[in-house]
Amino acid sequence: MRTHLEFRSRELLEEHDTPDLPQGRKVAELLRNMLPSAGFEIDELIPEDWGWCVRLRHDEFPLWIGCGFYPEYDDCLLCFIEPSKPFVRRWLKRIPTTQLVDRLATALEAILLETKGVQALRWWPESEVNRG
Repeated sequence: MRTHLEFRSRELLEEHDTPDLPQGRKVAELLRNMLPSAGFEIDELIPEDWGWCVRLRHDEFPLWIGCGFYPEYDDCLLCFIEPSKPFVRRWLKRIPTTQLVDRLATALEAILLETKGVQALRWWPESEVNRG
């Protein structure tokens, strides 16, 4: 499953020198504005210690995108989709996630490809995702 997308963009980095403030707000706001046109309804943006969480409205299971800094380069960001597994369990039932997560991944990639200053998009292979 495509769940972790790294990319480079100086335009989407916040301009602050405080290491306590998370990166990813500009990416989260971009997704909040653009994902509804791809058929996804945004619930809320939540600041986290690692970045920003874009919660989507979805009744069957929690669905969200994490947005944050990735230290591979000084202008590298990472978006990751949760759930990142093909099934979730809820009330002792296995619920498939692959189709919805793939549709969200396609929308995420399209939004970033259309955004000025975004370059070097790379989906992590599952072996890299599982390694952490």
